[in-house]
Amino acid sequence: MTHLETELKQLKSDILDMWTLVINQLSKAREVLGSFDKELACEVVAGEKQVDAFELKINMDCENILALFNPLASDLRFVLAVMRMNYDLERAGDYARSIVKTVVSSGKPFEEEILSKTRVLEMFDTAINMLTIAQEAFESEDHNKIRKVFTHDGAIDKLNKNSDEILVKIIKNKSSEIIHCLNMHSTIRKIERVGDQAKNLAEEIVFYIDAKVLRHKKKKEKLEEIK
Repeated sequence: MTHLETELKQLKSDILDMWTLVINQLSKAREVLGSFDKELACEVVAGEKQVDAFELKINMDCENILALFNPLASDLRFVLAVMRMNYDLERAGDYARSIVKTVVSSGKPFEEEILSKTRVLEMFDTAINMLTIAQEAFESEDHNKIRKVFTHDGAIDKLNKNSDEILVKIIKNKSSEIIHCLNMHSTIRKIERVGDQAKNLAEEIVFYIDAKVLRHKKKKEKLEEIK
C-alpha cells in the first residue's frame, strides 16, 4: 500500500467516525425532544466539541493530501467529496445542538398534542435514517442505498409542509401554547435541514463514485443519474 493509499484509507475512517458521532448526536437530540431530558441535552452540547474537532482535523488532512500527493482522478474526487461532506456533517451536528437548546429553552416538555399532530418524532427518525443510509452507501459504495436517501426526503418535505397549518390551529385553540408552537416550528425547520444535509452527502458520494454532479438537479433527474 502506497503512502497516498494509507492516507486515503485513514481519511475515510475518520469521516465515517465523524458520521457516527453526528448520528449519535442527532439520536440524542431526538430523545431530548420527546422526553425533555436536560442531562442528555447537556451531553449533546458537550458532544459538539468532538464534532468540531473532527471537522478541523479532516479539513487539515484533506489539505495536506492535496498539497503533498497531488491526487488524480477518483482519488482527487474522493478528497474533494470528503471536504464537502465534512462541512455537511458539521452542520448536521450544529442542528443537533441547536435543537436541544430550543427544547430546553421552552421551559417544559412539549405537549403530546403538539408532538403527535406534527409527527415531528417521525420526521426526526426519517432524517436520522437518511444520514445512516448515506453513511452505509459511502462505506460500501452501494448505488441502491444512495437512491433511498433521495426517496426518503419526500416524507420529510411533506411533514414540514403540513406543520405550519397544524401549529396555527393549535395556537388558535390554545393560545397558552404560542411559545411552544413557535419553538416547534423552529425545530421542524432544523430537522428539515438535517434531511437536506443528508441529500448533500448522497450527492457527494455520487460525485466521488461516478464523477457525476447532481447539485441543482430535480429529484427525478438525480434518480435517473444513479440508475
